[in-house]
Amino acid sequence: MENGNIAHPITEPVYTRAPYWQDVPDEKWMDWRWQMSNRLNTVSELEKVINLTDAERAALNANDLFRVDITPYFASLIDPNDPNCPVRKQVIPTSREMVPFQSMMEDSLAEDKHSPVPGLVHRYPDRVLMLITTQCASYCRYCTRSRIVGDPTQTFSRKEFDAQIEYIENTPQIRDVLLSGGDPMVLAPKLLDMILGRLRAIPHIEIIRIGSRVPVFLPMRVNEQFCEMVQKYHPLWLNIHVNHPKEITPELGAAMDRLTRAGVPVGNQSVLLAGVNDSVHIQRKLVHELVKIRVRPYYLYQCDLVEGSGHFRTPVSKGIEIIEGLRGHTSGYAVPTYVVDAPGGGGKIPVMPNYVLTQAPGKVVLRNFEGFITTYTEPIDYDPHAIEAQEKLIAPRPEPGQEGLLKLLDGEQMYIEPEGFSDVRARGGAEHRLRSGEISQKWQPLGVGAIESQEPQALEATTETKESA
Repeated sequence: MENGNIAHPITEPVYTRAPYWQDVPDEKWMDWRWQMSNRLNTVSELEKVINLTDAERAALNANDLFRVDITPYFASLIDPNDPNCPVRKQVIPTSREMVPFQSMMEDSLAEDKHSPVPGLVHRYPDRVLMLITTQCASYCRYCTRSRIVGDPTQTFSRKEFDAQIEYIENTPQIRDVLLSGGDPMVLAPKLLDMILGRLRAIPHIEIIRIGSRVPVFLPMRVNEQFCEMVQKYHPLWLNIHVNHPKEITPELGAAMDRLTRAGVPVGNQSVLLAGVNDSVHIQRKLVHELVKIRVRPYYLYQCDLVEGSGHFRTPVSKGIEIIEGLRGHTSGYAVPTYVVDAPGGGGKIPVMPNYVLTQAPGKVVLRNFEGFITTYTEPIDYDPHAIEAQEKLIAPRPEPGQEGLLKLLDGEQMYIEPEGFSDVRARGGAEHRLRSGEISQKWQPLGVGAIESQEPQALEATTETKESA
C-alpha cells in the first residue's frame, strides 16, 4: 500500500500466440505487415502449428484448390489437436470441400450479372457494392466470391476502378456505397485513403461502409493510424465477420474499442455453418460476446450455394430455430436478421419465425417467444390519407425499374407479371377483335397507374355515375 492507496501491479499485455511463435518479438507480432508476410499456406508450414488430418493433407495437396492463407494470429486460435475446432474448420480445407452438391454455382448470387461495370454490383435501388480488391488476410473456405477472391490475376485495374467511380458519380439515386472484395483493409493505407476520399467527394453519397474480416484475422491492422484515417470520412460504418465466440479475443476487443472511440459504428455479419455455429447456445454466446465489445449483430446468413461449401450448409429451419432461441431470450439489439441471399440474384430475403397467428378485420392475433397468445385491436378510424400533405414535403427517391411490391402498395400498378406471361396466355393465337392492342385499356384497373386518358375528373364522374345508379 502506498500513501494509503492500494498499489495495482503492472501487468504485461497478453497476446494470443501459439507456442511456435513465442520467440517473435512483440513489436513484430503486433505489426500487421509482419503478420501478412508470415501467413501459412502449405502442409509443411501448417504442420509446425497444427496436427493435420489425412483429409486436410489431401485437400492441401490438391490441384486447383481455393487459396489457403492463414495469419499467424488467427492460426493461434486453432486447437492443434481437434479436427472439429470451429476456427480450424473455417480456414483449413478438407477433402469434403472438393465434393460437388446439387445447385452449387460459381456465382451463386449472380453478382456479375448485376454489374454495370466490372467490380460494381448494383442490385438494390439506392446502394452499390464496390469490389476494390480480390485479396484477403486469410481465406474462408465457404467464400461467396471464391470465383475471383485470392486470384491476383482477377484483381481490378485502375481503369475499372475509375469506371466504378464514374458510374457512381453519374447515378444520383446511389446514396450508400459498400466497399468489399476481397477485403478492403488489406490494401495499402494510402490507396484505401484515396478511394475513401474520392467517394466522399461525390455529393449524393451519404454513407460509406466497409465490409471486412481483417479485424478478426488481423486485429493489429486497426491501429491508431487507421482510425485517424477513417475519421476523415464520416459517416463511415464498418461490418466485421465473426462466426464463433472463440474468435473474440482481447486483441479484437481492443481493436473494436479503438474503432468505436473513433466514431465508427460496428456491426457483425455471421454465416450459419454446420459444425461451427449451428447451435442456439453457441449463437447466443456469440451475440453476447459481440455486444460486450460494442459490436452489434447485424446479419446471420444462410450459407450460399457456392462451390466447395456443401459440407457447411444447414437447412433453413436451423436458422429459424436459432432466431426462435434468441428473440425474447436476449436483448433485442443482440438479435441479428437471419437472411437467405437469394440464389440467382434476388438479394437478401429475411426469414424468421412466424409471430402473427391470424388476422381479421380490426384484429391481429400474435404470439410471443414463450407461446403467450394475445390480440392487438387495430383502429377503426385510421385515415391513411391524412399524412399525404406532409409526405409531399419529402421528395421521393427515384427507383427506376426496382419499385417492386411497393409499386403495388402505392397504387401505381395492380399486378406484376412474370416475363412472357401474356404470350403464354395468348396460347399462340393471333390478335382478334376482343384482344387487339387498340383495346388493351380494357385491362387497366380504374384508379391504378398513370394513363393520360384517366384524369381525376373522369374518375370522379365515373364514381358519381355508379353511386347514382
